[in-house]
Amino acid sequence: MAEQQHVKPLAPAAFRDEEEALSTQLNLRKRRYVQCCGCISALSLILAVVVLVLFFTLFRIHDPKIKINSVTIQRLELINGSLRNDVNVTLLADVSVTNPNVATFKFSNSTTLIYYGGRVIGEAIHLQGQAKARRTLLRNVTVELDPEKIEAAPSFRSDLNSGAFSISSYSTISGRVKILKIVKKRVVVRLNCTTTYRISGRQFVGESCRPELDF
Repeated sequence: MAEQQHVKPLAPAAFRDEEEALSTQLNLRKRRYVQCCGCISALSLILAVVVLVLFFTLFRIHDPKIKINSVTIQRLELINGSLRNDVNVTLLADVSVTNPNVATFKFSNSTTLIYYGGRVIGEAIHLQGQAKARRTLLRNVTVELDPEKIEAAPSFRSDLNSGAFSISSYSTISGRVKILKIVKKRVVVRLNCTTTYRISGRQFVGESCRPELDF
């Protein structure tokens, strides 16, 4: 008896067309998925670079600066080689606070101390305020000086004979810079200044200032 041969029937043409269409759709979906992942990765990388650039440039907090523009003394009167103790000696200073940041620098009450002969001869309290973004705030500081403390300095007589007094000032401003409620930094700005007051010309000369910063 002749062996019966089994012949595998061919798949219908319609079925083959469905398999090809399904394979094409899967490949297209994979390609779109890869493209989508690539776009998301590229956007994430660009966003990270932008954030880093903003952090190190726009969002970077710079140091506020204090500058004493001018200083004058009122009612410094001498009688027979002595200061008049019945008149308050007043020191007037024109002070500027420059804020180079993109956010407002808000500061609390600050102080200025005036030294002569290593002693404090006057103190002033500045009220709280704010320097707007990339602006300069101008303020007038008035310090009442104690004539008795000036005369009590060991170098008063020699300075009086030379016609010049060496005076130092120490100012402190404590505040905070906050950018978009994300970046916050507390800043304490200190300024040490030394200047010479010439009695004959009633003016200050040779001012030298040294700023100090704490974060």
